[in-house]
Amino acid sequence: MDLRKLKTLIDLVAESGIAELEVTEGDESKVRIVKFANQAPQVQHYAAPMMAPAPTVAPAPVLASAAPVTSEPVVSGHVVKAPMVGTFYRAPNPSSPPFVEVGASVKEGDSLCIIEAMKLLNEIEADKTGVIKEILVENGEPVEFGQPLFVIA
Repeated sequence: MDLRKLKTLIDLVAESGIAELEVTEGDESKVRIVKFANQAPQVQHYAAPMMAPAPTVAPAPVLASAAPVTSEPVVSGHVVKAPMVGTFYRAPNPSSPPFVEVGASVKEGDSLCIIEAMKLLNEIEADKTGVIKEILVENGEPVEFGQPLFVIA
């Protein structure tokens, strides 16, 4: 399970009223997040299929120093965010040039990229006129709902 997905699950448990969340991905990965009163959620990660139930011993604190949480970089300008989960593509097909490059002028309604979701290709359009200051996602990468894609100055 990737770190971004794990952090999202930890935040979900921390902000909600649930005390415990267990997620299994295939036969290889199992994550259990338990929230104790007045403490941050703790994570137990199990690899490989399990034959016996998980022990009920109180887990040691996890993720406290394992990976420092990095804050989002501060971006100046208008941010175009992903309206859906899917795969980000900069061009309409592999042999075509990208819709936009850094420094390109765009008008409201111009195509910026495509997000493929459930075998459907969805063109994402500029919602503001300006100049592309930054492209925040690489071609072919998966994107999450609300993830910043472009910065328009």
